[in-house]
Amino acid sequence: MALTPAQKTALEGVCTATLTTVLLKKGVRFCYIAGSRPIVPGQAKRIVGPAFTLRFTPTREDLATVDSWSSPRSTRAAIEEMPEGCVAVADAMASTAAGIFGDILCARMAKKGVAGLVTDGVLRDGAGVIGTGLPVFCQGYVAPASVAALNFVGWQETIGCGGVTVIPGDIIVADMDGAVVIPAALLDAVVEAAVEQERLEAWIMTEVDRGVPLPGLYPPNAETKARYEATRK
Repeated sequence: MALTPAQKTALEGVCTATLTTVLLKKGVRFCYIAGSRPIVPGQAKRIVGPAFTLRFTPTREDLATVDSWSSPRSTRAAIEEMPEGCVAVADAMASTAAGIFGDILCARMAKKGVAGLVTDGVLRDGAGVIGTGLPVFCQGYVAPASVAALNFVGWQETIGCGGVTVIPGDIIVADMDGAVVIPAALLDAVVEAAVEQERLEAWIMTEVDRGVPLPGLYPPNAETKARYEATRK
């Protein structure tokens, strides 16, 4: 199921905190990618796009070599397959021992129009990565290159990232609170519910500002819901 321009615009106005609540109500408990935070604290831009997945495994000396960077099955080759508007999601097994990408690879992703990079691992060349302007969500940055601890094995397959299963084409939304995965099959329902939840909570905030007590307001009881609905007529 493709992400429509209208859905993308709608999700750009929905915070990840709201999405986790909406997904929980729909039975999806594991949707938040643990350890993936904006590399620039307080990053205001929210990114939305279909997942383009990458997978790393523990390093093995005969496979994870500097020469492997020139292999047809390399991170470089994977980046060239990334379509404009996608969100790269990399399973680094939450390793903080080596950076999966550096500034040059991130610069290429930015040049190709990739919406952002999400990983449960770390990057290298921190200042350079920030300078590319590519929105990055990770655990931080370190000096060692990926092959020091990780072996890149492929792209566009089902992965586990930060405790969440991610399938290529799932929708990723990431903001200053972290990254959330929306299963593609639930996209329509989640967008509709999330937009309404944001609208309701904005109204509830106005009630809080008026001094209305929380019991019965949040979560709203029948009377509160009726008052809210009356404002929408």
